[in-house]
Amino acid sequence: MNRITLFLITALAAGMLHANEINWPQFRGPRGDGTTTATNLPLRWSEEQAIKWKTPIHGKAWSSPVIRGTQVWLSTATEDGRELAVVCVDAQTGKIIRDKKLFDVEKPQYCHPFNSYASPTPVLEGNRAYITFGTGGTACLDVETGEMIWTRRDLECNHFRGPGSSPIIHGDLFYLNFDGSDFQFMVALDNKTGQTVWKQNRSVDYQDLGIDGKPQVDGDYRKAYATCHVAALDGRTTLLSQGSKALYAYDPLTGAEWWRVEDRTCYSGSTRPVLGHGLIFLPTGFSSGQLFAIRPGKKGEVLDAKTNAPADMQLHIAWRTKKGVPKKPSLQLVGDLLFGMEDNGTLTCWNALTGEVHWSERIGGNYSASPIATEDRVYLFSEQGKTTVVAAKREFQKLAESQLGDGFMASPAVSGQDLFLRSRTHLYRVGN
Repeated sequence: MNRITLFLITALAAGMLHANEINWPQFRGPRGDGTTTATNLPLRWSEEQAIKWKTPIHGKAWSSPVIRGTQVWLSTATEDGRELAVVCVDAQTGKIIRDKKLFDVEKPQYCHPFNSYASPTPVLEGNRAYITFGTGGTACLDVETGEMIWTRRDLECNHFRGPGSSPIIHGDLFYLNFDGSDFQFMVALDNKTGQTVWKQNRSVDYQDLGIDGKPQVDGDYRKAYATCHVAALDGRTTLLSQGSKALYAYDPLTGAEWWRVEDRTCYSGSTRPVLGHGLIFLPTGFSSGQLFAIRPGKKGEVLDAKTNAPADMQLHIAWRTKKGVPKKPSLQLVGDLLFGMEDNGTLTCWNALTGEVHWSERIGGNYSASPIATEDRVYLFSEQGKTTVVAAKREFQKLAESQLGDGFMASPAVSGQDLFLRSRTHLYRVGN
């Protein structure tokens, strides 16, 4: 083998390693938008096909797996919420290498049977794993030793139906939404010490946002389960956080509110925003849920979604729709195509710039997990354990369908060319 050939082989191998990301550190992956650079993910699998390993995970938990190198981390809880734990699995073998109880809860809050006490997804950063159960407690662990670095149990709200918001990390700060039936706020902690850097109460006045002039006192109208997101908007780093009835834009360093968009008809937003083409794409939640394509605003702007923005206002809704809008699964953007899976199994593809519907097809099943996408495919995971793969094109094309396990409430993770899928009872590694 001559020197030139060896150089080309080495360069190709390095390119493949870069293309197929190893780490999946947070809810919805490295970029927080469900996209993966993997080029050879499996198309079809079953209990007898393409399963590299299958590991039972104790407890009831809908949190998604996160991956750092050869470690897969998951949170879990007993069904009654009295014991909250974290599990670390060897990505190569499926062997459980750490199973650690983090918190005991003497009197757990009520959790709706559809939800779990361990629905927020952990986040990995450097040599640390951050696990939260909302009011149940938040912990930072050393990923090598499993030892506690810090914990917080004083951040409280009434989750009402159970926790759902996943944390994120940006720079030195750890961000988490707390949107309960009693208190609604956003908090930023120092990710090294766990100390509070800032705490910002939601500015929406729920007593003043009733339908037909009547205050909405029911806890669901104040609840949200969404995950926040940090992005550069018009050259300014912005923290986007969805609460009940509003999307907020904050200064990520101070928590100061820059602008917000209110939708008084909706509540219990549950997704993570998706960004592209200068727009923020967001389903507004339950009740008369809408999908907004929002153009970011200037400091101090507040937009009521029912009204048109004044001519001198930068903040406005570029397009909106009430048809085909998901409530629990996050949206998926691939190029200029925006995909949304309704909870009841209808998949819609929009032109992301205009809102034009390219197609809408009944896939079947029920959906809570968020999709993932390569540059040319979208993967969808149902509560019944069915996975459907469609082409990311303007014309509908179903590429494959697979059945596995006892249903997916958690969203998938990707490492290399393999999928890591958490069913209700097991964690699977699926690969060609």
